Amino acid sequence: MRAHTRATAVIVRSVYGTAAVEWFLIFAIGTILVTRAYLELTGYPQIGGGTLHIAHALWGGALMMLALVTGWLFLGPTTRILAIVMGGIGFGLFLDEVGKFVTKDNDYFYGPSAEIMYLLVVLILLISRIVRDVRRPTIAEAIANAAAIAADGVAHGLPTRRRQQATEFLQVAADNGGDPETIAHIRALVEAGVDTPDRLMRLRARATRLIPGFFRSPRWLTVVGWLLVASSTITVIVGGLSFYFDGRRRGDVDLYLELSKNHTATWILLVSGAVTLALALPAMIARRRTVRVWPLRALRIAALIFTLSNALVDFALEGFGAVFNLTLGLFALAVISYHLGIRVAVATRELDHDELRV
Repeated sequence: MRAHTRATAVIVRSVYGTAAVEWFLIFAIGTILVTRAYLELTGYPQIGGGTLHIAHALWGGALMMLALVTGWLFLGPTTRILAIVMGGIGFGLFLDEVGKFVTKDNDYFYGPSAEIMYLLVVLILLISRIVRDVRRPTIAEAIANAAAIAADGVAHGLPTRRRQQATEFLQVAADNGGDPETIAHIRALVEAGVDTPDRLMRLRARATRLIPGFFRSPRWLTVVGWLLVASSTITVIVGGLSFYFDGRRRGDVDLYLELSKNHTATWILLVSGAVTLALALPAMIARRRTVRVWPLRALRIAALIFTLSNALVDFALEGFGAVFNLTLGLFALAVISYHLGIRVAVATRELDHDELRV
């Protein structure tokens, strides 16, 4: 009997899980806003005839079903990406008609629909973050994630980036007392995987080359970061003032009056603004004082929260106008993600050089 034998883990977290959830939600929210924009521009057409009406929630359910079936039938990173895209779009189409599901008269324009969407999105996002951050990866999780990458290598080959991720997981498991024989077997599988081009990174590189050099400047990161700080500060102030300006105290700014009629939207703005400010301000202060990656990760989370929450509130208050604000939020998210990728790559190269010197 092996000395390192451990109890089998009941739940094992995926290293890619949180990123998959975030992209799933981005596609879902984008789908909701694009769908509402399309329906408003086309006069809310109905698919069907006579007494039939094929609601787009059905198309959403079909896409979510296809995402599940695809994930069950096929292995590999391409399949996971396809499932995320189909599942996110399908969930957005389904969630867009939530008003019909919670009202007796099937009211598509039910006012609190946006709040229901917001609560679901935030709940999913928070659960994914809690699951990821509740504790450090266990030995079983490190080995299991490395084994999953090794399995991809057996079937499809491995790009250098994923091979290195698997190696790092195995090193974590070894440093914490993982079974040396199991680790050696998985390491052999990882090393035996055929070298393949990193298609995802190539696609990302091609998309990056389409971005004008002006937008790739580090100055945009500073601009976007401080805009997040300023916007979240203004959001907290406006949300607070909306409780003061009501029908009896008519202020000069109509937004206060509009928010004061929708307390749920006010609380959404207050909470999202406060969380964004708590993440963005320390990150921007620390960004110039450290070469570590955490300030950019915090900025990315702040941009994600601010974009999703404000998109839904804007959608509830302004309708079609939310598309413009969502575009700005996604631009900020893209800028931060681009520079985060560069910083992670630099940190990885520096780690490799340190290992070579040792």
